Amino acid sequence: MHVGLIAGNGRFPFLVLDAARGAGHDVTVIAIKEEAFPELADLAAKRPSAALHWVSLGQLGTCITLLKDAGVTQAVMAGQVKHTKLFADIMPDLTLVGVLVRLKARNTDALISGIADVLRTNGIELMDSTTFLAPLLAPAGVLTGRAPSDEERADLDFGYPVADAIAGLDVGQTVAVKSGAVVAVEAMEGTDQVITRAGQLAGPGVRILKVAKPDQDMRFDVPVIGVSTIAAMKAAGATLLSVDAGKTLMIDGDAIVRAADEAGISIVGRSRRLG
Repeated sequence: MHVGLIAGNGRFPFLVLDAARGAGHDVTVIAIKEEAFPELADLAAKRPSAALHWVSLGQLGTCITLLKDAGVTQAVMAGQVKHTKLFADIMPDLTLVGVLVRLKARNTDALISGIADVLRTNGIELMDSTTFLAPLLAPAGVLTGRAPSDEERADLDFGYPVADAIAGLDVGQTVAVKSGAVVAVEAMEGTDQVITRAGQLAGPGVRILKVAKPDQDMRFDVPVIGVSTIAAMKAAGATLLSVDAGKTLMIDGDAIVRAADEAGISIVGRSRRLG
């Protein structure tokens, strides 16, 4: 199978590229100039090499042409395109303009769903972004050596309905709570910034809840945590991290749990069936 990889910010694209090639697939990489790490070119050049093209944000037509010319019929989106880019001085091509004028809202789901529809119209189907990374999805249960305390569990019970509501509105994926109060809610700034702000506002003892949308489309905007998430929590004095099992990528694998254990942070994988 020849797979297209549309790569944004972070290490997520590196993992997908490695896993797809390890599974024996040819890969054509479309790297977003304004977002993808330059080091992606080094990985793509390794044997077996992957064709890599740098495309500016907004050049959807060019992206589609490159994928079609390579014979790609299935593609994966991996990596972040910062939501603040919606307000940047980008130059959308006619293909993207056609998507934008049909949108009723410019939130993540609406925008990427519109792009997915155009890709499908051109014979390119978006695959689940976790297709090659299933072993890195968070399991259910307590993942660290330390289980949540009664006070922390009470904050989880308080925070889940709030986090689910915010995620369902496609506002953000992360909520910080403490002692039965909402401390910070994610919008466009990203998880680590929310954690930092929560620590500044409420001090040590903040609990972090990162959730998937109630009807999470696994093709894009899947929740991701890494060692950097734990580092931000440690710096903020946060004590507990909850993620949705089977819906959240732990891109650093067991290193995340080790970092959390060293910092005394508890991690819980929530089963949505248990709420």
